[in-house]
Amino acid sequence: MLKKAGKDIPTKSGTKTNPKSQKEVPGQMLDKASKEIPTTSGTKSQIMMRLEKMVEESDIMHGTIRSVDMDEGVFGIAHSELIAKEDMQQLFQHEELGITVIHTYIWYMYDTLMRGTELCNRFNFIAASRINTTFITKNPTSVMNELVDRFMVAGDNTTPSLYFLPFNSGNGGHWVLVAMDLSRLMVYYLDSLPGDWSKYPSMKKTVDAAILKFRSKKNYRNRKDITWVRVQCPQQNNSIDCGFFVLRFMRDIIALNRIDIPKMVWNNNLGFILILSDISSNLLLNHEYVLFS
Repeated sequence: MLKKAGKDIPTKSGTKTNPKSQKEVPGQMLDKASKEIPTTSGTKSQIMMRLEKMVEESDIMHGTIRSVDMDEGVFGIAHSELIAKEDMQQLFQHEELGITVIHTYIWYMYDTLMRGTELCNRFNFIAASRINTTFITKNPTSVMNELVDRFMVAGDNTTPSLYFLPFNSGNGGHWVLVAMDLSRLMVYYLDSLPGDWSKYPSMKKTVDAAILKFRSKKNYRNRKDITWVRVQCPQQNNSIDCGFFVLRFMRDIIALNRIDIPKMVWNNNLGFILILSDISSNLLLNHEYVLFS
């Protein structure tokens, strides 16, 4: 979740105390030599045991809040996310994922897969906290302008590239992935449940309007109508895994460096256990943070 000075920060499971009222402590990396770094080797139960042990031993499960600074390369604006106990519980109790976990994994992908490479010119992210059903319902024009501003930050968009929008249906609802190719006027819709974008008409209308307004501001000719494609992608077999699938879709696309999503061959071995390992290992072992306690 975006860290805002002077206010409490609402979360999926309650309210995080404003860190401005807490003591700030320099964050430090844990000693890798003395800690077992979880990997995705071994059985699922073995991996989970290693991850759970590492998390239980960390300060985050004892009331510490971590502030993760994200530079403007991730979402087009610099901001911070606050990671607390309830966010880790979403992962390890296999609950529906909130925006904080979605954003933190996007930062992880940017930092480990993209930073300093050509992938930064091919893949861009849009913050789910700024573009969602709740905000579109309240003020669709403002949301459309937010999208246009994000498009403007990333460059001229005359070569194929993708903008990833993890989109939530509102009030802790369903996650889907919308991937936009502005140069070819293509929008790819990835949903781990049956159905297509017709479930979210206001979202489609807002995305289409933003793309056309962006191209008008750039004086690009609109050579054709915007084409939406429902991508055949792996499907969830329960009612809670949609957030994990959205993260997995983005990771697969970036790792394979594929702009033409419909032609992808999905890696069926990438499940939520890999995402657990990525987030936990990177948050608790591989990065320095400012801590609040």
